[in-house]
Amino acid sequence: MASITYHYFDFKDTRKQDCRGLVLSLITQLCARRSHHSYDILSSFYEAHENGSRQPSEVDLIRCLKNVLEIFGQGRVYIIVDAVDECPTNPGILSPRENVLRLIKELVDLRHPDIRVCITSRPEVDIRMVFGPLASHAVSLHDQAGQRDDIINYVKSVVESDANMRRWRREDRQLAFNTLSQNANRM
Repeated sequence: MASITYHYFDFKDTRKQDCRGLVLSLITQLCARRSHHSYDILSSFYEAHENGSRQPSEVDLIRCLKNVLEIFGQGRVYIIVDAVDECPTNPGILSPRENVLRLIKELVDLRHPDIRVCITSRPEVDIRMVFGPLASHAVSLHDQAGQRDDIINYVKSVVESDANMRRWRREDRQLAFNTLSQNANRM
């Protein structure tokens, strides 16, 4: 009876890099798997927005998501949000990342007994400040030697197997490998 939703903040797709993209993704996934109750919520939402002719605000979408989450009394809901650090940060007004962080905090603050949230991100300061106090469990792969080794092995395999790179002089391939490997801790 568990439901799993997954959203990836794809750096190549701007539609997936903000709060609206996250909320739409979660609503779509949750409602695709559930009963007529979620259909009723979506139908009412659609009608409230003039049968789809008026775009809902972000606030309306968040309210809809919360309503959908409230009907999940029959099993756990796992919300996995990957690569939060790919949300842009803009100076000035609330950035897309700040809005996403605010939303995830709101979802955690619901303290719904059947909702579990898993967040992945590079350990950037603003993200750690929001999620640090919320986390019941935290795992930092950045501190693990295995992660650095995996990155180095990946870089080595790409440098050695890429057709274009194989045409490079051996010293240039080695320089690329060394440079990328030294920066593995920053990834």
